[in-house]
Order: sequence, then structure tokens, then C-alpha cells
Amino acid sequence: MKKFLFSLLVCLSAQLCQAADTRFTVVTVDPARQDLRLFLNDEAGQPFKSFGRLQDWLQGRKQRLVFAANAGMYHPDFAPVGLHVENGKELAPLNLADGKGNFFLKPNGVFLLSKSGPAVLESSAYPAQSSDVRLATQSGPMLVIDGKIHPRFVPESSSRYVRNGVGVLDGKAIFAISKVPVTFHEFATYFRDTLGCKNALYLDGSISSLFSTELGRADVGAPLGPILGVVEPAPR
Repeated sequence: MKKFLFSLLVCLSAQLCQAADTRFTVVTVDPARQDLRLFLNDEAGQPFKSFGRLQDWLQGRKQRLVFAANAGMYHPDFAPVGLHVENGKELAPLNLADGKGNFFLKPNGVFLLSKSGPAVLESSAYPAQSSDVRLATQSGPMLVIDGKIHPRFVPESSSRYVRNGVGVLDGKAIFAISKVPVTFHEFATYFRDTLGCKNALYLDGSISSLFSTELGRADVGAPLGPILGVVEPAPR
């Protein structure tokens, strides 16, 4: 039944979004029915770095990866730049500092999963919402904030990259990755106007990666830091 529901969500997302804009691939995850987790290191403290290694690690525990995406930005040693919470345990603190690069293009934000479901919110709002958080990853910039495009994005921008991000709608996490280079403004507009997400968060650009058994996709590229993944028991 879980596999059927996941397949249905993927198919519906793909059909609806491809009809609206073929530049993007979208996968919808329902945490109420699917086991969404955040990964970084194995039990020896070694970063997974790839979907393939994470998949092998899970198989050794009689589980399997059915969906995954890169999640949150990281330092050269793969340590998260900002907040990282796994299984309710904070492994890296919230980062509200100023700096250069996309992560620090304020407002940045946090994608989290708590007993209330998934949420995307500005980083500064996280402390007030941090109770009962099961997982959380910080990235930046925010794409959509309370229905408004990030104020630093401009329609005439010439900065185009393959990009991926996450939004929330009706208690579900909506993951999107572009098939072609797009601007921040185009990507944010897609989340708001096509996907209907009032809040959405940029995950990354050059390392944007997607894994989906239903779509037959397993991106291989630059080493990854934090990874968001949906896990199921391995078939017997």
C-alpha cells in the first residue's frame, strides 16, 4: 500500500506539473504515510556523499531508499553550514550569521518535519517552532516567503543554473528540480504560482540531485552533504 501511494503521488505530481511547465521534475512526499528522514554520516562518522552509498547502507539494514534529494549546504568537510537535526537530535546549530553566497542571501530558511507535519520557514522563526522537531535542515535563500517572491530576486537576472528546492502544501513536502538552467525568480515563481506553495526553500544549484525508484532516476555527480530520503522496508 505504501508503494502504491508513493507511486500515485509521483505520477499525479509529474502529470500535473509537466502539463504546466516541462522545465521541472516534481516529487510529492507525504510524511504522514511515508518515512522521510535526513542523513549525513554513517555510524562511523563518515559522510554518505552519494545516493548509492546511502542505498547500500540502508540495504544492510533491510531497508531501501525510494526517493532522495540533496538537502542543505555544507562545508568542504561535508559539515552542514547551518542547522541539521536528525531523529530529533541537533547535530549542527542554527546559523543566523551574515556572509557571502546563496546560503546567506537573507532571508534564508529551514525545512523541518515535526509532529505537526512538514514546514518551511525563515531561519529567524525556527527557535519558536523547534519543539518536537524530528528533522530539520537549513539552506538559503528562501524562494517564497508567505506567498511573496524573495525580495532580492529580479525577473531580468541572467544567472541561470539547474536548481532544486522544497516547498510545503497541504501537509506534504513538494520537491522540485529543474531540467534546464533557470533563474531564482523563475524557480520561485514556479513554486508559488504553479505548485501553490506559500513558502519554499532553495536547496542548491550545481549539486542538485534526485533519486527516485518510481521515476527510474539516480543522479550521480558532485559529492553530497545532507540528504533527505524516503525509506521503506526492503522487499522480502
